[in-house]
Amino acid sequence: MADLRAAARAYREAEKGIESAKAAAEARIRAAREKAEACRTDLHAAMVDAARAGMAQKEIIEVTGYSRERVRSILRAGGIEPD
Repeated sequence: MADLRAAARAYREAEKGIESAKAAAEARIRAAREKAEACRTDLHAAMVDAARAGMAQKEIIEVTGYSRERVRSILRAGGIEPD
């Protein structure tokens, strides 16, 4: 009977571990998404700054890997019209 009680207790603890791991994973994912969003915002600002400093859109496309239309869209949002 002691083995049964120990097994049941171990199982309940393992189940709690799953919930704890899920909560920790969700927190890590949320933090990673927030970091990605902040980096994306910084990238877009840097693209606008580079364009204002005279960098050609072609160069911005090469550096970022974004499509021409995406770069144009970001620059327009930053107040820069396409060349």
